Amino acid sequence: MTEKLTLRDNAAVRWAALLLLALAMFCSYIFMDILSPIKDLMQSERGWDSLAFGTMQGSETFLNVFVFFLIFAGIILDKMGVRFTALLSGGVMLIGAVIKWYAVAEGFKGSGLEAWFTNNLNYIPGFDELGISPFYQGMPASAKLAAVGFMIFGCGVEMAGITVSRGIVKWFKGREIALAMGSEMALARLGVATCMIFSPFFAKLGGQVDVSRSVAFGVVLLMIALIMFIVYFFMDKKLDAQTGEAEEKDEPFKIKDIGKILSSGGFWLVALLCVLYYSAIFPFQKYAVNMLQCNLSFTPPAEGSFWAGNTVTIIQYCIMLVVAATAFAFNFTSKKSLKTLLLTISVIGLVVFCYMGYMRQSAETIFAVFPLLAVGITPILGKVVDNKGKAASMLMFGSILLIVCHLTFAFILPLFKDSAIGGVLIAYVTILILGASFSLVPASLWPSVPKLVDQKVIGSAYALIFWIQNIGLWLFPLLIGKVLDNTNPQVVNDLKNHVITPEQAAVSYNYTWPLVMLACLGVAALIIGIILKRVDKVKGLGLELPNVQQ
Repeated sequence: MTEKLTLRDNAAVRWAALLLLALAMFCSYIFMDILSPIKDLMQSERGWDSLAFGTMQGSETFLNVFVFFLIFAGIILDKMGVRFTALLSGGVMLIGAVIKWYAVAEGFKGSGLEAWFTNNLNYIPGFDELGISPFYQGMPASAKLAAVGFMIFGCGVEMAGITVSRGIVKWFKGREIALAMGSEMALARLGVATCMIFSPFFAKLGGQVDVSRSVAFGVVLLMIALIMFIVYFFMDKKLDAQTGEAEEKDEPFKIKDIGKILSSGGFWLVALLCVLYYSAIFPFQKYAVNMLQCNLSFTPPAEGSFWAGNTVTIIQYCIMLVVAATAFAFNFTSKKSLKTLLLTISVIGLVVFCYMGYMRQSAETIFAVFPLLAVGITPILGKVVDNKGKAASMLMFGSILLIVCHLTFAFILPLFKDSAIGGVLIAYVTILILGASFSLVPASLWPSVPKLVDQKVIGSAYALIFWIQNIGLWLFPLLIGKVLDNTNPQVVNDLKNHVITPEQAAVSYNYTWPLVMLACLGVAALIIGIILKRVDKVKGLGLELPNVQQ
């Protein structure tokens, strides 16, 4: 008797399901860093210094870490299934985003709500004593409310992250799972470039600065993300109807299941590697544009010129999409002539994209190149892990690249501050390599988790890893802001004494020590990677083995 084929046996359908999940995460990634490329404007327009900015950015993961929301999210995912959790996460993200938008909108200024936030949340018993409060005395009211919204958004986006990972396992297990996870993350990370290009575009649209327009752009995209999850809901429901699988688990979730996960040494090594790796990237993204503004000398293009206009933004973004599409498609064609054509178009497009970023003389358009190399190589890495294995080895290599890139930003880039071309070239190459190193994580780390825990608790396993990861994502944006202020006392004092303007202060920081701190995370990740490879060899965890079942 012939086995009945299901939706996931159809390659086009299962990749369509992946596309829906990836597009939803693409939109969430844009909102996650929506204020990152306009840190200087937040200082000049809303009075957010580095401490306020870092505290607000770190608040995204506060509820996940200290109220253990991510653990509950994993339990919800295991008990209620992918469909319900996807819709819930989409709604929570949208609610948080709307609150953050209102916090930076003009309507918040002078409101009773602003007065309340100014006079309250300056001291939270217990949290202040532990030094983990998401607010502090003197924090701007708009930053406090934005932090509240970002906390809620953070609950939704991390819940979405573990849900998408679980959804990919559901549709791709036993097939090209690493390629699927790598491809999803490659597309999602195009959101970083989109954010870097369009957040300043909307903030400065029409020649009048309004930072709330950037956040509103992100809110609209999260509405689209919710629609993507709704469409996925019906596809996933049809799959279960075909397979006879139930979204709810046959066995109720038990607390002892978490104990099973935590008793795995391999799980702990993967979790530690994850938090170190991600803490060296995501917090850096929130400051990267300002770091480039401080380490490179930009000469704004002449007023009214093509390079100063809005049209060039759209053109550059279209070129970025061409680069991403051709680099990605290169991995999925076997015809040699077509592969050569796609690679040629992608390389030429990347060069043109970089040239336009240089001519526009803006840090945000330079950092926008961050995910482009990753889009092209992540599927390659995924194929290698699927068919050849070597996941732990790839993570070690990624850690080395991480160290080199952060040290280059810290010590080499500042030497070329006055070199109009040299500094930009070094920045581009380092950013591209950093993005490539980041692509090693989704291609090799996430597909390894199903090898370490039972299928029944895989949602909780992802949730625990995300929770541990979120500790770093909460801590390091805050630490970077504090280190910046403490290692730049002259800038802080000059701003306080009105010797310099907020605009001048925003581009005057020395980023050496924050970058050294991030490089140290890379060193720690490399050590954990070496230990993980050794443990895998001794215990036979299968991390170096292929994912595709022959």
